[in-house]
Amino acid sequence: MKKRKICVVTGTRAEYGLLAGIMKEILDDRELQLQVVATGMHLSTEFGLTYKEIERDGFHIDERVEMLLSSDTPVGVAKSIGLGTIGFADVLARLQPDIVLLLGDRFEALAAAQAALVAKIPLAHIHGGEITEGAVDDEIRHAITKMAQIHFVSAPEHKKRVIQLGESPSMVFEVGAPGMDYIMKMKYWSLNQLENDLNFRLGNKFFLITYHPETLKEEGIDDEIGELLSALDFFPDYKLLFTKANSDAGGRDINQRIDEYASKNTARVYCTMSLGRERYLNAMNLCTAVIGNSSSGLFEAPVLRKPVVNIGNRQKNRFRFGFVTDCQTERQSIQDAICSVLRPDVGKYLSQVHIAHADGKVSCHIKNILKNFDLAGICQKKFYDLK
Repeated sequence: MKKRKICVVTGTRAEYGLLAGIMKEILDDRELQLQVVATGMHLSTEFGLTYKEIERDGFHIDERVEMLLSSDTPVGVAKSIGLGTIGFADVLARLQPDIVLLLGDRFEALAAAQAALVAKIPLAHIHGGEITEGAVDDEIRHAITKMAQIHFVSAPEHKKRVIQLGESPSMVFEVGAPGMDYIMKMKYWSLNQLENDLNFRLGNKFFLITYHPETLKEEGIDDEIGELLSALDFFPDYKLLFTKANSDAGGRDINQRIDEYASKNTARVYCTMSLGRERYLNAMNLCTAVIGNSSSGLFEAPVLRKPVVNIGNRQKNRFRFGFVTDCQTERQSIQDAICSVLRPDVGKYLSQVHIAHADGKVSCHIKNILKNFDLAGICQKKFYDLK
């Protein structure tokens, strides 16, 4: 029997961490063939060559699409999307997958989606219907939704939005967030293990910090990271573990400021481009609080019962659970928010939070739908009108 070929496209460390469980499910199924395409930051020396993590996990990378320019200006990002679309056109012609699987809202995924759409290859999309009003990701996510045929969403309100965009309810599956699976099954390190692995003494009080640029903001990125660093100075008893910004417009400016700050505070600050999935989750499990504007603070951190300070508008109006304190990008607002998550009663609240779909089976559920869904005529979409 011919195996159904599922092509998984990944361009960033964070996205791969969410896709890895599904990739393993596909790889282990005798009726499916996994195809892996690495692109974007995975292939960049500047961003840590994280494709190596994919290979260390036992996956074969079938194709690589070089698309990331050294410029992270809006013009540079737009040109990167164009290069990616050209590269994916060739790759998909060679691989001839039955389904292309994408996750989220990155510009690398947009390039792949455009190529799959024109090639009439069915597209499955994870984490549609969500909102991040402070970033161009919002528009990218909804655009991919309109190009996709099969939709895997994480919550009821996300399913409603995808249908509102004109997608048939029969094509939208509320399965939960696949990143939860790894969190539920992972065996966690002790603090001593993490410190030895990093070769850095974190102690019992440290913050895990990731701050990305707000890509819809016209200016002030440099000022914002400065405000965050000033706020962190108010908590000298806490060590700081930074993972750097991604390749969005303005990311390099943020990373330069973090490097400068770390060089002046070597005993207190550890920063890295990428911790990798295992170390990142271990750090999250052991930290006092998660600070920044990464989506991991809204999805992974609550599962590990960690309080979160969410800064600015990048994740504005995105679904969250757990104990997430939103604040503005000014120093005093950040400082006040950090104080609020350090209150003694926060732990009690987090222990009572209910998390749906946290059964460790999200990836298996997605794989089974990809395996068994009837693809006949699937690319001939009809707009679903709300009644």
